[in-house]
Amino acid sequence: MFNPMNRRDFLTQASLLTASSLISFESLATAKIKHKMAYSAITWNGNDLIAIKDIAALGFKGIQLRANTYAPFKDKPQDLKDLLDQNGLTLAMFSSGNVGIQDDISKDLETHLNHARFVKALGGNSLQITNVSRPKDRNPTTEELKKYAKNMSEVAKQVLGETGVQPAWHNHMHQLGETPEEVEIVATSMDTKYIKLELDVAHYTQGGGNAAEAVIKYKDILHATHIKDTKPVESKSGYQFVELGQGRVDFPAIFKALEKIKFKGWNVIELDSVPVKGRTALESGQTSKKYLESINIKFS
Repeated sequence: MFNPMNRRDFLTQASLLTASSLISFESLATAKIKHKMAYSAITWNGNDLIAIKDIAALGFKGIQLRANTYAPFKDKPQDLKDLLDQNGLTLAMFSSGNVGIQDDISKDLETHLNHARFVKALGGNSLQITNVSRPKDRNPTTEELKKYAKNMSEVAKQVLGETGVQPAWHNHMHQLGETPEEVEIVATSMDTKYIKLELDVAHYTQGGGNAAEAVIKYKDILHATHIKDTKPVESKSGYQFVELGQGRVDFPAIFKALEKIKFKGWNVIELDSVPVKGRTALESGQTSKKYLESINIKFS
């Protein structure tokens, strides 16, 4: 039989062992979490064939291509698909361009249907939609935001129905859907049976929002993310997009939120252009990858 001191020591040791086991279990569980990470070719400024090789060399399994690849490969998509396959890359997202707020959206529909057929031929299943409809001298009205949501929904319904490719709306600075309040109006006005959300965490942060909270808020319609960083600078816009970890976006909180909702979609790292003259797109990619590793983000 234990004396009081030995019993106390025993209970203390038992508590420590239990806590240690829990910590080990949690660490093991965290280590097993892998995020689907892709990388956007936009940083290579149209040199997509080089981008494909560089992104594969960085170890990513997915790529986002832009609409500039459509014209040279629209009649021979298999050539581009073969190149992606040879480099072990999946087309995670395709930048398809704009949907406007005009009444006649037939041209927009034609564009996105053509792109969706192209995406399907490349083995992809996701299409990014943006807009250029933000007024230059004022904030958009609620009616304009709702009109945009309606037009996107109509385009998405036909694209998804004909091709099976999922359209996703990309929130963006200087477009309809710049601020969290505008994002909310668009997101709650669009028909989410057909159009989903591609949350850009840098644009959402720059627009005044908390991106980690947005992940939770829009978990039911979240199709993909843009993993991107931004920092304040003295310029006309007041900000600059930079490599991951070089700005003010709270990525640990964002990935924690993605893990909380058990997000299974693609997270696409994006950098519009290299932020420092003389630096290469590949070097920027290496910086972003090292940052993900430094915060223990596992990806596949």
